[in-house]
Amino acid sequence: MRQPSGKTHLYAILGHPIAHVRAPEFLNPLIERAGRDAFVVPFHVLPEDLEEVVPRLVAIRNLRGFIVTIPHKPAMARMCAELGPAAEATGTANTVRLEETGRLVGDMFDGVGLVEGAKAEGMDPTGRSVLMVGTGGAGRAIALSLAQCGVKRLVLANRTASKAEELARLVRARVPDCAVSVGPADATGHDLVVNATSLGLHAEDALPVDPATFAEGTALFDIIAARDTELMRAVRARGCPVAGGRPMVEHQAAAQIAFLDAPMLPGAKP
Repeated sequence: MRQPSGKTHLYAILGHPIAHVRAPEFLNPLIERAGRDAFVVPFHVLPEDLEEVVPRLVAIRNLRGFIVTIPHKPAMARMCAELGPAAEATGTANTVRLEETGRLVGDMFDGVGLVEGAKAEGMDPTGRSVLMVGTGGAGRAIALSLAQCGVKRLVLANRTASKAEELARLVRARVPDCAVSVGPADATGHDLVVNATSLGLHAEDALPVDPATFAEGTALFDIIAARDTELMRAVRARGCPVAGGRPMVEHQAAAQIAFLDAPMLPGAKP
């Protein structure tokens, strides 16, 4: 088993809650296989503390960046001096690189992770009708990636309808050919349903979609990776294909490490 040393680089995962986070399971083995002396370590940070905590962590000389999860993705994007294309388009960042000067450079990989993870699970969204529930940090990136991969139709559902309308306008502006609209959290008539909410992290959470609306063959991709959610179990019981969030995490992990590893080139933070 690898052990950290005084030369080890650290990447901090910031989230609230944090117990559900599975990224270290995928990222740390990738880092080891790449021959890097580095570890990904989770930190439980409350939303009201984020703006105070991040500058203090930046002062740690062997810290190289951040992985960002619920609910900090929009706030971290605002703290970055520079954003990559997906982060700039969505106003969210789930991966942030710390440069030599202390500048934070962020980008967003949830969208590509979802699309590639769905393809790996036999749920390729290309040319399909997709319902996505939840328009928060992950949802914004996922909606854009779904539109870019060529879905036939994309329906956005959110508890606050105005947020779904806002995201639909963003998708139309970025991908004019995408047939995107706002609708109810109802799986009827869709080929794929994506739960992009945090509902399911806890057993007592409400179901984001009524399982009774799933027809035979309608697939569910639930971005919750920490557990088999009640929605996943109910939809699976109806004989429908189901995937949890692990494939999404796995299929963005390599891209995240490549992005974070950039400052280890000449001119990096020593």
